[in-house]
Amino acid sequence: MLQRVVDTTTDMIDHTSSSQLANPTLCTDWTVKDLINHMVTGATMFAISAEQGSIPDAELGRLMSTDNVGTDPQGAWGTASKRALAAFEAPGAMEKIVKLPFGEMPAGVALNIAIFDVATHSVDLARATGQTVSDTQMLEGALALAHQMLGPDLRAPGIFGAEQPCAPDAPVDDRLLAFAGRQI
Repeated sequence: MLQRVVDTTTDMIDHTSSSQLANPTLCTDWTVKDLINHMVTGATMFAISAEQGSIPDAELGRLMSTDNVGTDPQGAWGTASKRALAAFEAPGAMEKIVKLPFGEMPAGVALNIAIFDVATHSVDLARATGQTVSDTQMLEGALALAHQMLGPDLRAPGIFGAEQPCAPDAPVDDRLLAFAGRQI
């Protein structure tokens, strides 16, 4: 599932032009570049936590306060996503307890959060750049994971907002965004 999310996100970022980086997104405080920076930062943080168990404070501060995209969103995402894939595929990675800025949890739970978060942001990016996420099975899978693991503890400002109303028969990308707290 992580590979499918990474592939989808890579496709979205690869088809984002430099002229679209200042576009607004459904994440109201972020431009397209800010959104990509968040995904690059997140992939790097999840990778470090899977590799080391936690993110050293100095590294966390650097990641959270830096433009991790620069002038190469595609390259930055490629590096971060490949590192995350390798970290979660490493022997023993899924047996670890990892510490992220929002809590300590089994690596499998962290992986599910990453899948949901990045899948949601892929749809955010698609909407902001006039693209469409075509892998609806991946989106259904990410939404199913979210329903299993997203509790009130993660429904907080800066993490995931309150679920928004959405028709149960709406397209999966709308249901995913509404579950993540987006006004659609």
